[in-house]
Amino acid sequence: MGPVQVVSPEGRKVGEVDLDDSIFGVEPHIGVMHQVVTAQLAARRAGTHSTKGRAEVAGGGAKPWRQKGTGRARHGSIRSPQWRGGGAAHGPKPRDYRQRTPKKMKRLALASALSDRARSDSVIVVDRWRFDGPRTRDAAQALDAIGATGKVLVVLGDDDSDAQKSFRNLPVVHCLHYRELNTYDVLNSDVVVFTSDTLPTDSAVRAGDGDA
Repeated sequence: MGPVQVVSPEGRKVGEVDLDDSIFGVEPHIGVMHQVVTAQLAARRAGTHSTKGRAEVAGGGAKPWRQKGTGRARHGSIRSPQWRGGGAAHGPKPRDYRQRTPKKMKRLALASALSDRARSDSVIVVDRWRFDGPRTRDAAQALDAIGATGKVLVVLGDDDSDAQKSFRNLPVVHCLHYRELNTYDVLNSDVVVFTSDTLPTDSAVRAGDGDA
């Protein structure tokens, strides 16, 4: 991947940086990205849903009426699913939705997503954020200056607490620590904004294989 401009929060060019080809220069693998994103979203599910079956609802200890001679259908318990207040048939029970995703697959999916954004010139690198305390107005002005439009993913470092507090009130911006960089959030954004310190390398991606 060729070099990209490094800009200041005011939009001025301050240098260039080469993007790691192993992260930003791979051929996007749609199937792997789909599988990893599916696993990520599945892992977010609480899985606490529960319904009562016919063995768990109250009542139904006696046969409602005799088997023959009434002209009505045969029933053995008012706890059957067809009765109002009866148990649910094949209803959901608590379960774990997490899927096992190999680390190599997660790395390839993240690299595919970042490469796709890099190919469409949707990766912006800022030298560093300069906020004198949390100010949402300054954050909005910075995004306008660097040309970040649409849904923006801002990847922050350990020392960017003021930047995080400044960006978090903007509805089109999602802030993420660089160790939490993942496939879903990259694909769910139109523009990804890094700083010089948070720009990922192959070693950094290998160290952060916990996105699904």
